[in-house]
Amino acid sequence: MKKWILRIITATMVICILTGTFYIGKGYFMYKMALEGCSLEDKIQIIHARENYTTLQELPKIYLDAVVAVEDHRFYNHGPIDIISIGRAMWVNLTSFSLVEGGSTITQQLAKNLYFTQEKKLERKIAETFMAFALEKQYEKDEILELYVNTIYFGSGYYGVFDASQGYFGKAPSEMTDYECTLLAGLPNAPSIYSPDANPQLAVQRQQQVLARMMDCDYITEEEAQAIMANLNLSP
Repeated sequence: MKKWILRIITATMVICILTGTFYIGKGYFMYKMALEGCSLEDKIQIIHARENYTTLQELPKIYLDAVVAVEDHRFYNHGPIDIISIGRAMWVNLTSFSLVEGGSTITQQLAKNLYFTQEKKLERKIAETFMAFALEKQYEKDEILELYVNTIYFGSGYYGVFDASQGYFGKAPSEMTDYECTLLAGLPNAPSIYSPDANPQLAVQRQQQVLARMMDCDYITEEEAQAIMANLNLSP
């Protein structure tokens, strides 16, 4: 009986190793093919050349704090991947028998936005991880965050923080109020659902989640969160 149990465990481990090796190989091939199509340097140069490219210096601090808090609150403290988030995502996916959570860092999300589709496939996730390591090897965290906010989709056809700010509020990103900043920061999670044009109530509900995360991360106090929801600008 013990021999059969040992054989089953060994066979399971071999299958897992072979399956993992197969998908890692597919992911690496996808990553290499993406770079052959357009190098990382060329891809970044194209983004920098956009007419409405917005630097971090042109963005309100509260907007950047909100993005980091809600998307990847350990962004400045981990590498290209976040082992804690990956572990949590793996547990959720295993218990739900589906790929419902990705555990992606901001760097991984940027890698996906630059080169890959939104399709939830394991090999795409692996390719995205390889690209995230390439990004953090060549660029600083602030550069990655800046590229991220200039490439994410905000719903209603708006790509990048400048177009989103102009489209939703009719103003440049630097002119956004605290209310507008925290509203905008929540949209990329599910832009078609949270777009203020399509679902204003859901957009506000998502904004409240953003503010809760900001409080958890000590970016703002409860009193400041209440003032923001009352649309009272706190920026100096």
